[in-house]
Amino acid sequence: MKYFLLFSLLYLTACGNTIYIVRHAEKEAVPAGATQMMAGDPPLSTAGKLRANKLGEQLRNEQIRYIFSTNTTRTLTTAQPLKEMSGNSHIELYSSKKDSMDQFIALLKSIKKGNVLVVGHSNTIDDIANKLCNKTVVTGDLDEKEYSNLFVIKRKGTKYIFSRKQYGE
Repeated sequence: MKYFLLFSLLYLTACGNTIYIVRHAEKEAVPAGATQMMAGDPPLSTAGKLRANKLGEQLRNEQIRYIFSTNTTRTLTTAQPLKEMSGNSHIELYSSKKDSMDQFIALLKSIKKGNVLVVGHSNTIDDIANKLCNKTVVTGDLDEKEYSNLFVIKRKGTKYIFSRKQYGE
């Protein structure tokens, strides 16, 4: 019985991974008179491209196995440097719509091995982090000028441990 309990505890603590969550890097300012497409899906600015590269450098050795991004230019471009640096073959797309969020959270929770990067938006990052942790760890939508947050959620068995770091300049 004693050995079973010890084995169970070791198994639960060994089962774990880390989910890194970021908002896309700085986007290009939308010029007056821009097309609707440009206004709705702007590319990264020069500062944003530098920040995306810094993210890739910071997470390069973290054994990121899965990269998730919404289907926008700014999120995909934020994830791209890490994809290239880590040798991942592709970036998985997810929907940030409210009615799809529970399904995406269930997918993230089902990943038992391999670390994960999720690139999202200022109004979805809090939802993802809070639902993963089953409590409020990010108090609301991110400010439109916040780009440097790196939210780290370590899963140990059935427990989720949250921390906030920074990335980029």
